[in-house]
Parts: sequence; C-alpha cells; structure tokens
Amino acid sequence: MIIGIPKETNPGERRVALVPEGIAALRKKNGVEVLVEAGAGEGSGLVDAEYASREAGLVARRAELFARAEVIMQVRTPGANPETGEADLKLLRPGQVLIGLAEPLLALDEVRAVAQAGATLFALELMPRITRAQSMDVLSSMANIAGYKGVLLAATELPRIFPMMMTAAGTLTPAKVLVIGAGVAGLQAIATARRLGAVVSGYDLRPVVKEQVESLGAKFVDLGLETAQAQDAGGYAKEQSQEFYRRQQEALGKVVAAQDVVITTALVPGRKAPVLVSAEMVAQMAPGSIVVDLAAERGGNCELTRPGETALVGGVKIMGPLNLLSTVPNHASQLYSHNISTFFAHLIRSGELAFDLEDEITHQTLVTREGQVVHERVKELMLPKASASV
Repeated sequence: MIIGIPKETNPGERRVALVPEGIAALRKKNGVEVLVEAGAGEGSGLVDAEYASREAGLVARRAELFARAEVIMQVRTPGANPETGEADLKLLRPGQVLIGLAEPLLALDEVRAVAQAGATLFALELMPRITRAQSMDVLSSMANIAGYKGVLLAATELPRIFPMMMTAAGTLTPAKVLVIGAGVAGLQAIATARRLGAVVSGYDLRPVVKEQVESLGAKFVDLGLETAQAQDAGGYAKEQSQEFYRRQQEALGKVVAAQDVVITTALVPGRKAPVLVSAEMVAQMAPGSIVVDLAAERGGNCELTRPGETALVGGVKIMGPLNLLSTVPNHASQLYSHNISTFFAHLIRSGELAFDLEDEITHQTLVTREGQVVHERVKELMLPKASASV
C-alpha cells in the first residue's frame, strides 16, 4: 500500500501531514510505502533529505503522487482549502482514500465533489471525544497550540507586562486576563497566561469545566445563567438561543471591562462562532487593552473582529488571527503527524484497509464512500431546506 503526502497549497499553510520521524513507525507497523511531494516539509523546517533518510520516496510532480498513492494524507483536504483545493479534486480517483481536515459540516460542495470522484473521505474534525480516540484527536492537538500562541500574541501587543514585578523603581501590577471558552484552547491559554504571571479568569457556559479552570489557578466566572444543558454528548458546547447570548453579553460586560486582555475561544462545531463580546463591551475596555479572537476563522466571538486583521477601536486592539498553527509549524506538524498516523493504523487490519462501520471512530469520521455521502449529519445538511424542515 502506498501513502502519499502532498505539499499543502492553502495560502500561508506551513504544516505537513507527516513528519520524517513518523515514517519508520508507519512503515514497520503497517507495511506501507510512503511517497512525499518534494518540498512538502519545507514550511515546517523539514527538508527533503530528512524524508529520504527515512526511506520515503520523493516525487516531483503532484499529479504523479496522487496517481500512485492509494491513500492521501493532508492537513487541509479540498474542503478545508477553499482557495486552491479545487485542483486536487481533479486528481482524485475511485477507491482512493483521503484523510485530513475537511470542514465537512460547512464545505458541502467540496464533499459532494469528493463523493462524485469516487474517493473515500475521512474528516478528522469529526473524531469522537472518547478515550480510545484521544491519540487521534487533531482538534485537541491543534487547539493546544492555538491557545498557547494566542496568549503570546496578546503579551507582545499589550503595552504592559503580564507578571507583577517588584523593583527599586516601584511595583508593577500584573495584567488581568479573561479567557472566554474553557475547551482545550481556552485551558491552554489560561495555563500559559498564568505561567507568564497574569491574574487570570476563565468563563465557559458549561459549568462542568469550573473545576478545570480553577485547577490551573484561575478564577471561574459565574454569570448566574441557567446552563445545565449547555454541553452535548460529545463534550462540546451546544449552540444557544439569541436571547441567551443577549443575557450572557449583558452579564459578561462588566467582567470584560475590567480586563487588560480578553482571549476568546468559543466555537460550536459546524456553526458560525457565537458573538460573545459586543461593540458596547469593547467600548468599556480601557485604551491599550487587547482582544485576541481565536474564533476569527469562524467569524469571531467579538462583534468587531476582522478575520485576518487587527482593528483599533477606541484605543482597544481587536486581533483576528487566522491559522495560528502555521506560526508554529514544526510542533504543530509533529502533533498532527502522530494523530493522523494513529488514525490510519486504526483502519488497518492484516496490512489491508478495513472499514469497520460498527466502530464509533470509523463510523463518525467517514464522510464519503463508493460515490456516496454516507455521514448522516452531512447528508442532512445537504437536504433542501424545505425537505429538511419536514
């Protein structure tokens, strides 16, 4: 069996799906051959010679890689690569297996195109949050890095330092940081801000995460709202009503106004990011304060976020970074490589791909197969609105 690792083509994407260290284990355990497109690892500081030294074959032409490989591993499959991914759709063939990030709940046209090509698509965003799947959980791995880097962005831009500092010239008070959303990214942001010496608070509409926030040395913000049903079976925050979000903004406004830094991380799978920080709330923040919106790729948690830009409103900086992971591509690739390799090993039985549709991991990540969209939630989203409401 041949696995192909193409170079990522999404603008600004510097990660690679498989690092050289992952090749030996993949070959030994699963008996596969690995082909790598020339230059695939350069953005992560991984040169072709490193892949060659691990017995990977180097392929100069992308079309040749797709033609020879039975399995394609990518960071961004066409659905997660809206600008240049269409070119790869033309290279797919019936029976070929495509594994990577795919935005299957949003990129419905790309999912249809993969199905029409006859390829089998596994979308790693759909990995169930169960114990067996932790080593395959790409979203958690990447969220850890995003939470860490988001704090560093804020610390760089804030016109004051994070820690308390007692000097002969006087005492500098610590910065106050609020992290909204206590998922993996939020918890890592809390931990990083604490390590830098800030006074940190964390807010999440899921009351179950209070203990986790406090275990990191942060104060949990309780707004007094009814949130008992705020978490779905997969452990993610559930989308709430507009009335709930309105009341949440009102209660959160006073907390936000007292902060030097606000870092937002709230996402709902397959949905636009909920707006949690309004323009009015930003207006109450002191000049020089920072908002780092880690949900910018989904529209943002702050009403004033401009994805990919830094806006200055009333002296407050609102940062909407995109693909922070590509600013730490080496370690991000290392984690991604482990996740995708472990998932691939899960699909292998006696050296052959075997799709056990009774297995929760396989069933929930499988999106297309044999020319059809087979994932139930994706199929529902593809129904005409009139039909879907019946």
